[in-house]
Amino acid sequence: MIPLKADNPTEIKPIVTIGFIVACVLVFLYQVSLQAKLGEIFVYQYGAIPAVVFGYADLPPELVAIPAYSSLMTSMFLHGGWMHLIGNMMYLWIFGNNIEDVMGHVKFVVFYVLCGLLAALSHAAIDFGSTVPMVGASGAISGILGAYILLYPRARVLVLIPFGFFSQMIYIPAGIVLGLWFLMQLFSGGMSIGNEGGGVAFFAHIGGFVAGMALIPFFKHSHVKFFNPPQYHPQSWR
Repeated sequence: MIPLKADNPTEIKPIVTIGFIVACVLVFLYQVSLQAKLGEIFVYQYGAIPAVVFGYADLPPELVAIPAYSSLMTSMFLHGGWMHLIGNMMYLWIFGNNIEDVMGHVKFVVFYVLCGLLAALSHAAIDFGSTVPMVGASGAISGILGAYILLYPRARVLVLIPFGFFSQMIYIPAGIVLGLWFLMQLFSGGMSIGNEGGGVAFFAHIGGFVAGMALIPFFKHSHVKFFNPPQYHPQSWR
């Protein structure tokens, strides 16, 4: 299932969500503008390398651009390819606006960053000896999904379901869409244990999702309830 949009109106303009999308796109455009070797160096400089973060390995001095712990932050704005970027930005745009709406702009920045950091640490803790850079906003976005499933499980999400040469677009409750997504991460994460080399950081997705569920009670406005019913009135930004 490929989510296309959520039928869930907001009251504030999601300027932070838009800002994160713009930042990720600009950083990626800079990445792809570099020559292949320089692009690889850029990823090693600003991606989160578990073994380096935990002090089990060191980057060559010529590759050190920032303190190792800072890469947990900078890695959130790097991506491994166009599909990686587009997929992450679609999820951020579809679900991020509602989470920003329930906590306000400033709290959303803190929430997003915390989920991203906890997601990166979750992956690094599982594979602490890895020297493969971890990049992508998916850990932070997973936190948004974790918060969303508690707040709006009955919101309607338009999804595209491919059937070979045919496809179908239908509305499905967010709880089903995100619940299936999380189960897929759990299954894929379990299958990936012991595999060497790069790939999808499933445990960052799992850690971010759980972090979002745990943090949302402390970040949402007090009047916002869990398990809200779906709403269908037109979106208004103020």
